[in-house]
Amino acid sequence: MNNLDYQQKIKTSVIAVPPLARTSDLTVCEKENRRLIEHLKSGGIRTFLYGGNALFYHIRLSEYDQVVHQLVELAGPDSWVIPSIGSSFGMMMDQAAIAADLPVDTVMVLPQKDITDVAGIERGIRLAVDRMGKPVVLYLKFDRWLPPAAVERLVNDDCVSWIKYAVVLPDPNNDPYLRELLERVPAELFVSGMGEQPAICHMRDFNMGGFTSGCVCVRPDLSSQMLKAIQASDWQVAEKIREIFEPLENQRNAISPIRVLHEAIRISGLSNVGPLLPLMSGLDETQLAPLSRVVESLQSAKLTR
Repeated sequence: MNNLDYQQKIKTSVIAVPPLARTSDLTVCEKENRRLIEHLKSGGIRTFLYGGNALFYHIRLSEYDQVVHQLVELAGPDSWVIPSIGSSFGMMMDQAAIAADLPVDTVMVLPQKDITDVAGIERGIRLAVDRMGKPVVLYLKFDRWLPPAAVERLVNDDCVSWIKYAVVLPDPNNDPYLRELLERVPAELFVSGMGEQPAICHMRDFNMGGFTSGCVCVRPDLSSQMLKAIQASDWQVAEKIREIFEPLENQRNAISPIRVLHEAIRISGLSNVGPLLPLMSGLDETQLAPLSRVVESLQSAKLTR
């Protein structure tokens, strides 16, 4: 696919960023991953990005091929599955060699902040793209992790399918880095990468093409309605839905986005996602009680117009 194809594809669905269900012995659980995928699809989701929430940072290389094949099969031919590679260079290249033959058209590079520099990051991404023969989702998670000129070079050289933008700021509208990026790279290649909370700002004020979400795993129907409302410039409805998701997002920000989402899905009963893969762990009892109330409220929430 070319950039125009990717621009059209990211508009068709909220990009779900689900966890990866595992059994007590940490093997991937086909049954529970199927339950979660089917729940997401019932709410209109057709794009599945397996990255941080799925702990692809810590996935075994020996299971990578099998896991991706399983996820693609579970999602079905009407869905778009995007796995991740990295974040270390060695793991990224070994996974790129496998991804070259996987039934996926792009993968996301998990960002590595430490023991890196700009030139090294750009070269590593190019080597991974060359090894796969496929472009990557560029994940911009840290402010100026890559300068705008480097991002522009990667886009112009067809190394990038789309860009997940997830730089956390107190005010997403006050973002000099993003504005500099958009002077060089088409806004339609960008996806708001931090859930429902900044999605309105990013899509309305910066013309991004879509948004990713973890909380969508609990209420895919609401998140899908929010995407449609934004695309229709129905800001009142979009804002109401954003507010419904806010309590769960606040819990994630206060404790840990990955750990809270994982436990939220287990508490919801939508999928028994099992234990978190080390090097992460579950929440303690003092954290679970308030989370249960938030999850229950989100599951029962109704959109009033």
